[in-house]
Amino acid sequence: MPSDAQLAVGLLGRTAYGRAATTMRALPFLATARHIVADGRVLLRMPRSCGYHQVCAGSVVAYGADNLGSAGPGESLWTVQVVGRCEAHEPSAVEIDRFGPAPRRVDGEPFEPVYLRIEPRFGSVHVTEGAAGVL
Repeated sequence: MPSDAQLAVGLLGRTAYGRAATTMRALPFLATARHIVADGRVLLRMPRSCGYHQVCAGSVVAYGADNLGSAGPGESLWTVQVVGRCEAHEPSAVEIDRFGPAPRRVDGEPFEPVYLRIEPRFGSVHVTEGAAGVL
């Protein structure tokens, strides 16, 4: 039977975006990222101009995503989180292709990607069954 971390990573593979949670100057902080799953790892693409990668790289982060806005009629709602060490990552050409097109601008600045990798150590999966959109 798969672990919670494996289940969470599998569900992350069904979504394109999530949020990295860490601390910045001792305060909680969330950063949105584009992600893909590769070899059981979560790879992130973030805009360099925001500087969020500097806070995440070298730290333990939580990364979460859900289907709360995309679940179809009768589909269960789920939310997942993985926790692990985050490091800078040099993606292969195949990985870059899997991320898909990058935005042209973020907050008015030209988009320059930064790539990170999370090695999941822990994970959690929460599923709400029944009517989609009702919590």
